Amino acid sequence: MTNMNATHERRREALRQRLRDEGLDALLVSHAANRYYLSGFELHDSQCNESAGWLVVAANGRDKLLTDPRYEDAAKRVFPAEDVFIYAGRKFDQVGPFLKGLGIGSFGFEPKAMHLYDYEKLREYVELAPTENLVEDLRVIKDEEEIKRMKAACALNHRVFRALEDSLRPGQTEEEVAWNAERMFREWGASGLSFSTIVGVGPNAALPHAIPGNKALKENELVLIDMGCRLNDYCSDQTRTFWIGENVSERFRSVREMVKTAQQKAIEIIKPGLPLAEAYKAARDFFEEQDVADRFTHGIGHGIGLETHEAPSLSSIASGVLRPGMVVTVEPGLYWPDWGGVRWEFEVLVTEDGCEVL
Repeated sequence: MTNMNATHERRREALRQRLRDEGLDALLVSHAANRYYLSGFELHDSQCNESAGWLVVAANGRDKLLTDPRYEDAAKRVFPAEDVFIYAGRKFDQVGPFLKGLGIGSFGFEPKAMHLYDYEKLREYVELAPTENLVEDLRVIKDEEEIKRMKAACALNHRVFRALEDSLRPGQTEEEVAWNAERMFREWGASGLSFSTIVGVGPNAALPHAIPGNKALKENELVLIDMGCRLNDYCSDQTRTFWIGENVSERFRSVREMVKTAQQKAIEIIKPGLPLAEAYKAARDFFEEQDVADRFTHGIGHGIGLETHEAPSLSSIASGVLRPGMVVTVEPGLYWPDWGGVRWEFEVLVTEDGCEVL
């Protein structure tokens, strides 16, 4: 039994306690990242309309991993072979009776991750009860190994940003900058990108999720780059906004300074027990003082881990408080459609008595 197998067992045991607290007999896990977190099996589904399989975690009893023949060997490498159920052909004609045969009274399911079609088919055989964030609430606190991996992913992000900034030249297109970033990530050890790289030149930088195109960098203009990698299964996510050329405009200096100041005001108060919305409010209040709050169009940040965007959310409507072991982004931004935008993003680990910028 490997250490990771033992880690997954501990995680499933923690989930078991939550199931008992909720009065549920089992959880049918269909969200890919949750499935992986609990079992080590397949972090991703191959397509958005396909599933690599489901995991059954029972409140009292043995857990089961359900998948098809394509994944049989992979499943048995991380899960006891006797607890792996392989379905083929008419999926629900096999999965439905198998679940019914487990003798479980009610299955919790994940409404955000289960297709309505699957739900309708399964409820012909078993009782299904909707749940909310049973696994996500466990994932929000990173353990020592997860933090180690996230620090490594973040360090690689820093390395690529340093090299990328040095390579920026007038004439390069947004697409070329994005490709250079991906190439460096891959060459330096990442298994892939944590999301499609965002590159916006000039007014395109006012689009928070700008898609790189053929617009070229030019002298005395800004470029916003938001990028991240996946390293040892965990994601990084950082944004920087640079000026091309030596004659930095006063407007750019002023806007970037406001953004970085707002970011620092949020980071300064991040600690265990802080209401999530207060981190957003710290940045928003500063922008209000500078009379630019209407140019701040999104939350201050989000959790990150196996997925780029996960709990908690740092927004005006977020509920709950920060806890040690959470890793969140802090990424204020200001945007003007006719000029561009500036965003600056750090990843921050909540510690026992404050926080650490990764």
